[in-house]
Amino acid sequence: MKTTTSNFHWKCKYTWKQSAHNTKWCLIGCAIGDLGTILFFQITGIPWSTLAIMSLAIINGLITSIALETIIMMRQQFNFHQALKTALGMSFISMISMETTMNITDVLLTGGAMLTWWVVPIMLFVGFITPWPYNYWRLKKYNIVCH
Repeated sequence: MKTTTSNFHWKCKYTWKQSAHNTKWCLIGCAIGDLGTILFFQITGIPWSTLAIMSLAIINGLITSIALETIIMMRQQFNFHQALKTALGMSFISMISMETTMNITDVLLTGGAMLTWWVVPIMLFVGFITPWPYNYWRLKKYNIVCH
């Protein structure tokens, strides 16, 4: 009886580099909407609950990430429909994990919905590290990328 073995491994430097590049674009898109929303509420002082602000920040982060990825793919000769479908389908798990961990980090370190000079780099680091192995896995196993 023949056994099928997988060639998957975690040691490919090229795949780590490419998946880091893909994760970086996802992080930029998510951070624009997420941090922008938190900053808006911090500056305006609109009296929303921390949960409401963080929920809106996550939604806005997902929207801006999808928008940015769609634009990037359209610049790579995808039509709008293909680009939007790809952005929605391929990297949504990455975006959700990124957004969730960024906001959990903010809540744990500041109480939530509070940007300070020291918390933003930590949020971005956690937001990058969380989906990066998943993006590596998808790229290595299925050759599926977002960008």
